[in-house]
This record gives sequence, C-alpha cells and structure tokens, in this order.
Amino acid sequence: MKAKSDGLAVKIRNRSARIGVIGLGYVGLPLAVEFAKRGFRVVGIDLDGRKVEMLNRGESYIPDIPTDEVRPLVRKGLLRATTHYEALRQLDGVMICVPTPLRKTRDPDISYIVKAAEALAKHLHRDQVITLESTTYPGTTREVILPMLQATGLKVGKDFFLGFSPERIDPGNQQYSTSTIPKVVSGITPACRRAVALLYGQVIERVVPVSSTDVAEMVKLLENTFRSVNIGLVNELALMCHRLGVDVWEVIEAAKSKPFGFMAFYPGPGLGGHCIPIDPLYLSWKAKILGFESRFIEMSSQLNGHMPEHVVERVAELLNQRGKALKGSRILVLGVAYKRDVSDTRESPAVEIIHHLRRRGAGVQYHDPYVPVFKTDGLSLRSVPLRPRVVRSADCVVIVTDHQATDNGLVVKHARLIFDTRNALRRVGSRRGKVVRL
Repeated sequence: MKAKSDGLAVKIRNRSARIGVIGLGYVGLPLAVEFAKRGFRVVGIDLDGRKVEMLNRGESYIPDIPTDEVRPLVRKGLLRATTHYEALRQLDGVMICVPTPLRKTRDPDISYIVKAAEALAKHLHRDQVITLESTTYPGTTREVILPMLQATGLKVGKDFFLGFSPERIDPGNQQYSTSTIPKVVSGITPACRRAVALLYGQVIERVVPVSSTDVAEMVKLLENTFRSVNIGLVNELALMCHRLGVDVWEVIEAAKSKPFGFMAFYPGPGLGGHCIPIDPLYLSWKAKILGFESRFIEMSSQLNGHMPEHVVERVAELLNQRGKALKGSRILVLGVAYKRDVSDTRESPAVEIIHHLRRRGAGVQYHDPYVPVFKTDGLSLRSVPLRPRVVRSADCVVIVTDHQATDNGLVVKHARLIFDTRNALRRVGSRRGKVVRL
C-alpha cells in the first residue's frame, strides 16, 4: 500500500478506520463484533429491520454471540446497525457477508452479492478496502464485483482495494472463534491483497495470503466439497452396512484407530446448514459451464439428499416390525436445527423428514430447545416440552439433532422405540426404550 493508501494503512493500524459489514447473519455479526472489540467503529448494514433494532438495543439474536458481549460495544458507540446503504459513504473498510443460496434449478443465486455491489458502487470512494466473504463460484469477485466498481471511474489497486476472504464460521463451535480460525485472504492486485491482509490482521490471529481471488474462492469450495463427498461416502456405507447387518458406528470407531491415512466421518439424516449442502453445487455449476462433469459432487449430493427419506423408511420398517403402521403413528422428532446447539434450520434434514412423515399419515411433534417455532409444509409448529408424558405418548422418537440440552436419559427411560440418526445415545444405557441406530 503506497502513496494515497498510506493514509488508509495508518488508519487501519491505529484503529481509526471505520468498518462496515453488509449482512448481519451468522457470519456478519460475529465479524462486526470482533472488529468492535478491537476498538474499531463498526456499522452493520442489514435489510432485516428486526435484526437492526435488536442490535441497536444491544441485544444479540445469534447464540454464539452473547448479548452481554454486544451491549457494551453498542453503549460505547463502537457498534451500531442500519438498514440504509448511505452509511457506506463514511466507511474505510467494507465486508460483504450476504447469503448465496441456490435457485430451484440448483443454479447459484448471487443476487444478494449483486445488490450489495450495486450499493457499494453508488457510494464508493478513494482509499476504501472491500472484501467479499460470501461463498461463491471461482471468478465472482473478478468477473461480477470488479466491473461494477471500476465503472465508477476509480481504479482498483490504486483508488480502492478489492479482495475475497472466505468465511469459515462454524456455529456452535466452542473451540474455534472468528479470531482464532486462520483467515485466507486475497486481492485483485498485490496492493489489494496487502490491504486486505492488513485489515483482517488487526482482528485475526493468522492470515493466509493466496495469489488471487479465484484461488481464495476455490479454497472455500474445496473445504466444503471435501466434507460433502466424504459424508456421502459414509452415508452410502451406512446403507450398505444396514443390508449386511453390520454396525457402521463400530466400523468407523475401529477404523479411527489407524494413526494415518484415515479421517473419521459419520453418517446422519442428511446435510444441513447454508454451506455443505449448497457450496459444492456452486462448483459443480461452474464446472458445467466449462464442459466438465463433476461426478463426485453430483453423486454425493444425491446420496446425502436421499438420507431424510431413508430415515422415514427405516422408521416405517421398525414400526411395522412392532405391528404398527406409519400412518396414524405418533412421532416425536428431537432437534430440527441442522446441527447441535444452534437455532439455524436452513437446509435442515428435519424439514424433509417431517414432510415425508406427515405425507405418509404420521402425526408429528418436535422438541428443540433452540427452535421454539418451526415452519414447514405451510404450517407453523411449536416445540413441545420434553417431559415423560410427551415421550411416552410417541410411538417412535426420532433423534435428528443431538442437542446438549436434550435429556437423553429421559428419552431412553420413557420411549417405546428410538431411532437414533446421530449415534447420540452411544453413551446412554437402554433401560426401557429400544434404541435402533441409523
């Protein structure tokens, strides 16, 4: 960073740079809080008025970020939120953390990125660092955002600095936080890369520079495709072991004893969250444009996507063995969030499991301490309390998400039949209910 940008570097180092985060979800809010904790004045921009109002009251709406951590930052004037993009005019560093879902055709939907870039172009000024954190296909920063910003007449690497730094947030992870997870950084030009690395280096313990934004975009897709493919493999193994009469969980535990050449992945009711079920399909879509067929990605997506239906088939089979049809049975689903100890239900396999159970005539209730209301099939369901009478009234309890707050001892004691899709009861002895694992 030279010449005009020297002033920007000084502002970043002395914490006088004003920081903005577009998108205050599971990625954006922790990032905004981290910068504010380090003394930066941070403005969060989100179109969801409810989030903005809560944050400006000093309240958090994300379990990983306690209200007690947010409130002092708001009171000190280090953190505030708005629904207005005009705030971008006053900012020195801006990070885009908006959703990147799939369309119904399973093609990438980068409309949120485009809207954020349009807003940035209207308010772009010299000596501004801009990074995209939203997961997307390789080439997005260079092919989509850069032309929109350069159309203002400002020159990248000289007047403003543009880069990509993939988010690596893991909601519910108590071991790694925003500041301790290494941050991959990149830039359109070497000057951009230095500016991005300097900015993140103020709040992240270790930054990992790479040569281009395309490489950085590919890094995130590799990370999540790696998980998707291996989960698909172990899910297929689980289906195979069921046919063979072999305990897949015992197989995995024994394989883990090998000190090299093996990494344990575990079967489950399907993929959930905004990353693993979606990100590999961004890569697959890009590959198709280049005339390349990504067979591993497509196959694992199909395998993982089939698991919710497999869960329902197994529940029907187990009930049938007890002389009970699925139609008319009472099913209690434990956990509708996509993973333990979070409230996020995006892409949760519980959505399809409940849909298939209801479509086949089962009566479904659910319990989730993190999700008081769950909307599916056009209905709004409410979490039922996990009490002995609720458990006893169910013909089958299906564990979809293993929350720490779930009383597994109570479930085992009072349930007639338990279908455990997460191996959640591996350490709980069966005193009454018959436990059947995926």
